[in-house]
Amino acid sequence: MLRPATRLTVTSALGILVLGTLAGCGLAETGVAGAAAGASQAEQVRQGKETEARVQKQLDAAFQQAADQRKSAEADSQ
Repeated sequence: MLRPATRLTVTSALGILVLGTLAGCGLAETGVAGAAAGASQAEQVRQGKETEARVQKQLDAAFQQAADQRKSAEADSQ
C-alpha cells in the first residue's frame, strides 16, 4: 500500500493531468471558434463595404440622371 504522502502526490498529479487535458481542449476549441468568428466578421465587413460602395455609385448615377433630365426638360421648355 502507498504511503499517505505518496497517495496525495499521485492523486494530485492525476487531477492536474485530467484538468489540464480538459482545459487544453476547451481552450483550443475556444481559440479556433474565436479565430473563425473573427475571420467571418472580417469577411462580412469587407462585403458590407463593397455593397455600400456599389449602392453609392448607383445613387450617384441616379442623381446625375435626374439632373440631366431636369436640364433637358428646362432646355425643351424654352
